[in-house]
Amino acid sequence: MGSLDIIILLIVVVLIFGKLKSLLGTRPDVSVRQNKITEENAAKIFDMIVKEAEKQKQALENKEAKEEPVTVELSETDKVLNKIPNFNKERFINSAKKAFEIIVTSFSKGDTETLESLVSKTLNKKFQEIINQRQAEGITAETDLIGFNEAEITSAKITSDDIAKITVKFVSEQVNILKNKDDEVIEGDENFIQNITDVWTFERCLTSTSPNWLLVSTKK
Repeated sequence: MGSLDIIILLIVVVLIFGKLKSLLGTRPDVSVRQNKITEENAAKIFDMIVKEAEKQKQALENKEAKEEPVTVELSETDKVLNKIPNFNKERFINSAKKAFEIIVTSFSKGDTETLESLVSKTLNKKFQEIINQRQAEGITAETDLIGFNEAEITSAKITSDDIAKITVKFVSEQVNILKNKDDEVIEGDENFIQNITDVWTFERCLTSTSPNWLLVSTKK
């Protein structure tokens, strides 16, 4: 029986006891002595109910006091994430999804200036090589990111030199095509939506004043 049930029980008892006293006091055919005895019996019943309610309440409180709090075992990844100052998983995932969209779109358009601010120098060099090759061959790319089916952190670690690395798996729906210099589609289908899985790793130096995470690795 919960505390609310006990309170309701007490209220009901008080109302019944009050009603009983009212009835006893309005019956002219019962003597004053009989009324007194009946009231005393009612009072005893009331007292018994109150004591029983208090006993049940105390038993409930003792039970709750003995129950140990439920502890949730953190995964190894979450243990690492908890060591990153001011880290918020939901906020990071949302930022990673936004970064994914910008990077994929910028790479498709050949926007190297935007890529420089979001990816590491090593990865940006690889992106630049592909962009330059496409431009030399007169090939243009078009990417339409429809949305995400999944975006989750799969692993995290902090290196000895305080570099935090977080790997995120993205499952997204995209339409990707390549066109030649004559604007003819040479790869992909503009009417076909691909379900693509990408595994990206972001990193940030925890001793740096910059809060920005850079993309350092991409895998399919």
